[in-house]
Amino acid sequence: MIPYKTIIKLDKDTKQALYLQVANQFIELIKKGMIAPKTKLPSSRLLAETLQVHRRTIVAAYDELILQGWVETIPKKGTFVHRDLPILKQKALGSLSKGVHKERIGFSFNKEPGIDFPVFDKKENFLYINDGTPDARLAPLPEIAKIYRRIAAKKRSIPYATYHSTYGNPELRQALAQYLNQTRGLRCTKDNVMITRGSQMGIYLLSQLLLQEKEYIIVGETNYIAANITFLNRGAQLLRIPVDHNGIVTEAVEELCKKHPVKAIFVTPHHHHPTTVTLSAERRLHLLNLSQTYGFAIIEDDYDYDFNYSHAPILPLASHDKNGNVIYIGSVCKAVAPVYRIGYLVAPKPFVDECAKLRRFIDRQGDSLLEYAFAYFIKEGGMERHLKKTLKIYKKRRDLFCTLLKTELKDYFNFEIPKGGMAIWAVLNAKYKWEDLVVLAEKHELEIGNWQRYDSAKIGHNGIRFGFAAYNEEEIHEVIHRLKQSCLGLL
Repeated sequence: MIPYKTIIKLDKDTKQALYLQVANQFIELIKKGMIAPKTKLPSSRLLAETLQVHRRTIVAAYDELILQGWVETIPKKGTFVHRDLPILKQKALGSLSKGVHKERIGFSFNKEPGIDFPVFDKKENFLYINDGTPDARLAPLPEIAKIYRRIAAKKRSIPYATYHSTYGNPELRQALAQYLNQTRGLRCTKDNVMITRGSQMGIYLLSQLLLQEKEYIIVGETNYIAANITFLNRGAQLLRIPVDHNGIVTEAVEELCKKHPVKAIFVTPHHHHPTTVTLSAERRLHLLNLSQTYGFAIIEDDYDYDFNYSHAPILPLASHDKNGNVIYIGSVCKAVAPVYRIGYLVAPKPFVDECAKLRRFIDRQGDSLLEYAFAYFIKEGGMERHLKKTLKIYKKRRDLFCTLLKTELKDYFNFEIPKGGMAIWAVLNAKYKWEDLVVLAEKHELEIGNWQRYDSAKIGHNGIRFGFAAYNEEEIHEVIHRLKQSCLGLL
């Protein structure tokens, strides 16, 4: 009998809900092998009595574990650890309070002394189908500007007005390390964080260090096109794998690793880009095991972690990484506004050090004062307040957009309501063609854009992303109206 009373420690003074504390600690116990697959968990009543919490707390924790795929309920038998979970390979468990992104690193990378690097007008009255962008009108511009003015007036800010570290502002690196540890379960320090001008810079830097010409990187058959282009520009060879309702098919990853010396894999596990599906817990663990076995890097782009509408966000792969195989990238561009080109790359220190050296050749440094302002914005709770407000707004917009799309255009598009993010994956009825719809839409002052980018592998899925977050309710009605008028022309 597992002594849950002594193993599971609850802190009622922290901001994290008790049910999430219980769920996350169960996940740790499963990963450590202390609770094996098929193990029956205590009843909610018994565990509530053991931990001295309300039964609803345990029920919510079990529901969260079921949603994330860690456990399953068998009618009339109880709740069990999912039978198909693989055992996570780890060199050392260590302490949860210790950082794991230190000197240990589970993959090889290239060091280059130099680099050659390659180096948008809107029509009046047009509406634009976007990829899933935030509404800049909701950005807390006055609050950020107030912080910026306040710190800019202080003498201690003067050093940040001159040449500074290519790693990024140290206060922001420290604030982000703490923020990511608290919100995403990472165990990193300031030394593992590098500030970038958005996630794209992070993708570019790591592609230069991980890949040489003709080396292999795995991507989904549907994948973030900007990442694909970056890797191809580097001269890498893309190995494409299927994506289904559980995310990338990791069995296909394993088969490719048996045939090719794979250097890295690019994934968007929280909400796959572009299809929005979530990578299952089973496949997450399988992928982490494969990265250790075959020594490749996992590039995790967590571009929309903060926007989840049906349950708490699923912790990233980086939170489960014990061997230094995951490079975690993200940005505040999607969370706050695209104008703020502030991103981050979190990785083992040796890799971060090399990224900082390389960054000098493409961007001497970021905006240190703006980064300093964002450090205060995060520490003073501004980020948390903004996300709480926009999450409610974007959920309403998602619901309205999906309702109208389903009722007004059900004969033209198939889609699943996304659990999070800022876009839906809409598949056009196979008897229609996007190239025809694009021409018709332009006549109704609706710009669909480069739809081909969603099928660079040419598998013929006939889907694109429809962003909903950037439109208010009136605009959503108008977008759907123009889209419907365009679709009627296909008949």
